Amino acid sequence: MQNEYGTVTSARIEAFAQHLRDQERSAATIEKYVHDVRALANFLNGRDISKGLLLEWKEALIEAYAPASVNTMLAAANRFLGFCGLNELRLRKLKTQKTLFLSEEKELTRAEYVRLVQAAERQENARLSLVIQTICATGIRVSELRFITAEAVQSGRAEVSNKGKRRAVFLPDKLRKLLRAYLQKQRITAGAVFLSKNGRPLDRSNVWRDMKALCESAGVAPGKVFPHNLRHLFARTFYALEKDLSRLADILGHSSVNTTRIYTAESGAVHARLLGRLNLVVT
Repeated sequence: MQNEYGTVTSARIEAFAQHLRDQERSAATIEKYVHDVRALANFLNGRDISKGLLLEWKEALIEAYAPASVNTMLAAANRFLGFCGLNELRLRKLKTQKTLFLSEEKELTRAEYVRLVQAAERQENARLSLVIQTICATGIRVSELRFITAEAVQSGRAEVSNKGKRRAVFLPDKLRKLLRAYLQKQRITAGAVFLSKNGRPLDRSNVWRDMKALCESAGVAPGKVFPHNLRHLFARTFYALEKDLSRLADILGHSSVNTTRIYTAESGAVHARLLGRLNLVVT
C-alpha cells in the first residue's frame, strides 16, 4: 500500500532540477544535488519515502563516506524533501569538529604546483599548462574559466558572474603575456581562451581528467591534484602576503569570510614550524 509521501521518481527529480535552475543555482550545484537525490532513489529502489528508510540511508552513508561528504548528501536530500513539501522528514546533519589544520595529504604545495606546470610543458600541452596557471594565479573556480576571454586578456580583467554575483578578476601581466601568445598561436580573436576539440569552453571534467594524467610524471599524489586545490593554493599564498581575509573573500567571490577562512588553513607541519620560530623555549 502506497503511503502519502510516494517514492522518488525520475519526474520528481527533474522537477527538482528545474526548481533549482529557476532559483539560478549554479550548474555544478544542480549536478551535485541531482546526483545525491538519485543516490537516495537508488537506495529506496522503488519503495515509498519514510522516516525509517531515510534514517537507514543516512546510516549507510555514515558507513561509506566521511562526515563532510555525508552532510553534503543530506543537505541535497533535505532540499529535495523541502521542495516536495516533506519538511517533517528532513534529516539532521552530523556534528563535526572544526578542523584547525589542512591535511598534509591533501595540501598542494607551491613546489608541487610548479611540477604540474612543468609536466604539462614537457608533454607539450600548452593549453593545460596555461589552464593550471590561470586558475592558480587568479583564484577563479574551474567553472569560471569560460570568463577568461580574448577580450579579458586584452583589457587585463575578466567580468565573472557566478551564483548571482558579479566580480572583476584581474589578470597578472605575466599571465596576460602568456595568454596573448597562446591566443595568437591558436588564432583565437574573441570569446573563451580555453576551448575543447569541439570548440566549446572547457568544463571541469576536461580539466580534472587532464590534470590527473599529470600526476605520475609530476611526482604529485593524485589525491592532491584537482582544479579546486589550485584555488586553495592561491588563497593561502595571497593570505600569507596580505593577511586580509575580507579582501580575499571579495577576490574569491565568497559571501562569508568563514568560507574564506577554510581556504587559508595550513597544514599542521607549517603551524609547528611557526611555533618553533616564536623562540619562546628558553631553557
